[in-house]
Amino acid sequence: MEAAPEPGANRPALALHVPEPRFRPGDPVDFGFLSIPPAGAQPRPDETCAAAETFPLCTDLVRVLGDDDQAHGPWNPRLSPDRMRTMLRLMALVRVFDGRMYRLQRQGKTSFYLKCSGEEATSVAATMALDAGDMIFPSYRQQGCLIARGYPLLEMVNQIFSNRADKLKGRQLPILYSAREVNFFTISGNLATQLPQATGFAMASAIKGDSRIASAWVGEGSTAEGDFHNALTFAAVYNAPAVFAVVNNQWAISSFSGFAGAERTTFAARAIGYGIAGLRVDGNDALAVYAAHAWAADRARLNGGPTLIEYFTYRVEGHSTSDDPTVYRATDEGSGWPLGDPIGRLAAHLTAIGEWSTEAHDAMLVELDGEVRTAIRAAEANGILGHGLHQPDVTMFEDVYETMPWHLREQMVQALHERAVKYPPETQP
Repeated sequence: MEAAPEPGANRPALALHVPEPRFRPGDPVDFGFLSIPPAGAQPRPDETCAAAETFPLCTDLVRVLGDDDQAHGPWNPRLSPDRMRTMLRLMALVRVFDGRMYRLQRQGKTSFYLKCSGEEATSVAATMALDAGDMIFPSYRQQGCLIARGYPLLEMVNQIFSNRADKLKGRQLPILYSAREVNFFTISGNLATQLPQATGFAMASAIKGDSRIASAWVGEGSTAEGDFHNALTFAAVYNAPAVFAVVNNQWAISSFSGFAGAERTTFAARAIGYGIAGLRVDGNDALAVYAAHAWAADRARLNGGPTLIEYFTYRVEGHSTSDDPTVYRATDEGSGWPLGDPIGRLAAHLTAIGEWSTEAHDAMLVELDGEVRTAIRAAEANGILGHGLHQPDVTMFEDVYETMPWHLREQMVQALHERAVKYPPETQP
């Protein structure tokens, strides 16, 4: 007598899908699968529109600069040549700064660095679209926000060196800046934590009847974190005046964007599920970035609620100085990226309208390199990695509480005593 078949034996076997990037090391690169619409073809809704009017833009791509180096369409912010030259200079300064910091890490003068090469517009142009009083909640690749707000390069290098002049007293990993004076919230190494904080700030601002909004940045990989969804839920429910910028640079540290959901739809399309405004923007088009961020900021200020923006860009360099991208992605990916370079594109536009030249660009780069090197020399005088010129150890007890409690004061006195016994004054240089 034959045994009865197992229940479900006639059903097809289930299969798990594991995302796989299109190119691996050694593969030829062809980005022909990307749909790049012409510049200027996207409609620009009014800032006070219903969120649903923006939903088609969540799967489109807002562009201003065309292949002819001219600005097109309703998203053209019509910035003055001086304003665009300022934007160009700031983006170039970020890139020069990145290059010098990378070299210093390789020279052993600091332990770690993260570059944002190719992504400069997503921070510089976006920051320029905000008011100075708006609070910035960055991830770890937004040095352009600080530079766009005029934060001193010297202070940034001191923090990277964790030296005796570091305002953060060596407590943060290099590049995890904090600058209250320019409304730049402390960077956290834990991904996506800044998003609920941005929502909280925006809600508090609304409760107080203030006019300051919050603007937060996050990488596309971090949208898979629970904090991302918690932040958007609260922002949507309470109509928080916030702008959430997802910098989709195609790669997390070694996994491509498919692991965060890019194979299914765009990251901007997540706005649809939350019922908030959403925009998908060419992140290498500085004018489009400026226009989109200004639109979202105005919408927040007009009590239109939050906006989720996806800046579609590409991470040209490795994730950090600790990463080797050649082991997981094709060598030609960066050069094959179809949306070009944000600095080159804006420079080409200014040249096309008679407001820039190759000679002016070269002279600017020389000047910026000198500016960065001056800041480095000043910071090196305050100490570099391993030279012992850092904050005294006992400062670990400070700034933990507004008023130091008795138990910390007791521990600090004990630490000072033990230090004096171990290193008596006569042994000090």
